Amino acid sequence: MKSTTALMAILLAAPACSSDDSQDTGADATYQQQVVTGMHAALLTDVKALNAAAVDLKAAAPSPAGRGWDATQDATAITAMTNAWLRARAAYERTEGALAPLFPDTDEAIDFRYEDFLEGVAGGDQDLFDNEGVTGMHAVERILFASTMPPAVVEVESSLPGYKAAAWPGNEAEARAFKNELCDQLVKDTQALAEQWEAQTSFDLPGAFNGLIALMDEQREKVNKAASQEEESRYAQRTLADLRDNLAGTTRIYALFQDWLRSKANGATIDADIEASFKSLDTTYNGFTGDALPQPSATWSSENPSPADLQTPFGRLYSAVQKAVDPNVSGSAVDGMNRAARALGFPGLVEE
Repeated sequence: MKSTTALMAILLAAPACSSDDSQDTGADATYQQQVVTGMHAALLTDVKALNAAAVDLKAAAPSPAGRGWDATQDATAITAMTNAWLRARAAYERTEGALAPLFPDTDEAIDFRYEDFLEGVAGGDQDLFDNEGVTGMHAVERILFASTMPPAVVEVESSLPGYKAAAWPGNEAEARAFKNELCDQLVKDTQALAEQWEAQTSFDLPGAFNGLIALMDEQREKVNKAASQEEESRYAQRTLADLRDNLAGTTRIYALFQDWLRSKANGATIDADIEASFKSLDTTYNGFTGDALPQPSATWSSENPSPADLQTPFGRLYSAVQKAVDPNVSGSAVDGMNRAARALGFPGLVEE
C-alpha cells in the first residue's frame, strides 16, 4: 500500500479507546481488548507465513555449477520458487494495510516497487541479483517472471532512468547471488517484520479501523494503475488476486469489530450494510477468472472513459470497483465503514 490515505492505518500507541472518552464503558473496554488480541493473533499468522514462504523461496533457488538458470534443467526449482513467491505475496497483501504504516521502513524494504527503488539509486541498479539497490518482493518477482513479463510493462519500465532489463541469472555467480543475497535479504526483512509484530501488544484502535477503510479506498487506485502498466504485481500478473487478498484481509479483521459495532445504536444495520458491500465486491472480483486484471483497451481513460470502453471487461471491473468503494456512494464499503467508525466513536478516514 503506497497511497497517502493508507498512511493513516494502524498506529502503535498506548492501549486506545474511542476518540471520545466519554463514550467508554466497561463493555467497550472488553470489546477493545478482544479486538487487540484477535488482531495480533490473526496478523501474526500471516506474517509468519510470509517469512516461511521467503525461506522456502531461498531454499528452492538453484545455484548450478558452471551455469545460470535453465528452463528445462531447473524446471522443478523454478516452479517451487514461483509457488513460494505467490504464497508470500498472498500473505503480505492480507496484512499490508495494517502493518505498512506501523513499520514503514520494513514495508519499503519488502514491498517497494522497481521505480520506487530507482528514485534513490544514482545511476540505477545494474546488478539485479545482489542485496543492494533494488531489493524486496518485487525485485524477486521481476526476475522470476522475466521470461513472461508483458511487453507493455517492459516498454513503460525501459523509459525509467537507470533501467536494467529483467533477466534470469545467466551464470553461476548470478545464480548464487540471487539465492544468497537477494533472496536472503527478503528472508531477513520478513523475519524482522514477524519479530516486530510479535512484540506489539497494544494498538490505536481508531487508527486500526481507519487502516481497513484505507485499504478498501485504495482498491480504486490499484485498478486505475493497471491502465498505465504501474500496477503492483505486474510481472506475475496477479493484481486481481492482490485485490481479492486485500478484501479477504479486511473482511477478517473487520469481523473482530462486529460484536462491538452491533452493541451500538444502529450498529446492526450498519454491519449488515458493510457485509452486503463486502459480498458485492467479492462477487465482482470472483466474476473474473484468473489472477490478472483484464487488460484496459488502448483508448482507455480513467479520467473520462468512453461508454464503449466501460463495456469492456476492464471497464466493467473499473465501474464496479469505483461504485463499491466510493465514499460518496451510499452503501459502498467505504461509506459503511465510515458510518461504523462514527458509531464506535472513531473518526472516519475518508471525508464524505
